[in-house]
Amino acid sequence: MRRLLNTLYVTLPDSYLACDGENVLIKLQNEVKFRVPVHNLEGIVCFGFSGASPKLMKLCCDRGVAISFLTEFGKFMGRVTGKVSGNVLLRRTQYRWADDVEISTRLSRRFIAAKILNSRALLHRALRDHADVVDAAPLERTMGLMAGMIPRLEQANTGDVVRGIEGEAAGLYFANFNQMILAQKETFCLNDRNRRPPTDPVNALLSFLYTLLAHEVTAALESVGLDPQVGFLHRDRPGRSSLALDLMEELRPHFADRLALTLINRKQITGKGFVVKENEAVIMEDDTRKEVLTAWQKRKQEEITHPYLEEKIPLGLVPYAQALLLARHMRGDLEDYPPFFWK
Repeated sequence: MRRLLNTLYVTLPDSYLACDGENVLIKLQNEVKFRVPVHNLEGIVCFGFSGASPKLMKLCCDRGVAISFLTEFGKFMGRVTGKVSGNVLLRRTQYRWADDVEISTRLSRRFIAAKILNSRALLHRALRDHADVVDAAPLERTMGLMAGMIPRLEQANTGDVVRGIEGEAAGLYFANFNQMILAQKETFCLNDRNRRPPTDPVNALLSFLYTLLAHEVTAALESVGLDPQVGFLHRDRPGRSSLALDLMEELRPHFADRLALTLINRKQITGKGFVVKENEAVIMEDDTRKEVLTAWQKRKQEEITHPYLEEKIPLGLVPYAQALLLARHMRGDLEDYPPFFWK
């Protein structure tokens, strides 16, 4: 199993990334502010318009450390990676499967079944732990409807049907999301799921966390030799990591949604950490972004028992475990792909 390394998040807007031997440096006005050995990193994520030296980029490419560049608001701009890894036969299988309607639909059903059940588990957790605060009737009704979607999903014979069921489940889930917000309700309220741009603090937080998860999943897929851009549920689109979005579906509730609720309910972030721009977009301020990134890194260190592997692994390794299981299925080592179900 892959060792859990660190992702270096660079949030200083005027920073410049360089290297000294095998060390990654962060400089600010030509002064070294941070130094870390490259072998301790699995990725670098830069927010804003940080510069990076060609020498550093070569070092990271040689050592398998991807560098992702995002705007200060978390919108993906580009990614620098080294040579494509993995067996070409695996990728050829991936491309053939992506063109096969039956196989694509079967895998899509797996991704979305896990997403629905993991979302339902989050609602159930709120009902179980906070029965004296939440409104039980709509939660129970929603959980019943979501459970009833699984048999329908198993009968779905096209990707469009799968996507329709996923949209229906997401609508029910986010309609009840506010029930799981137990503190700061006057500031954190989700009227609907929106993005590009997010128009409230909850959507801004969720979009930011989904961006972080996308980075993790993309790196995981590349590490096992799969092409992140060729998916089964999300169809091909230039510049879109469709397979990463596929695999993200089952991980969103446990990785991103649950962390967002924790940060709000424990008051680790407040409404003061968000600002409204001229176009009505809501974004996080630097201190809040750093708080979220710190919580994200800590969360990745938490140990869980993987439901399929039945081994204890850090939560941050789950995307790598799922990417590996998907690759094994494509190679014929597993009869089917076992998605991640949160117990």
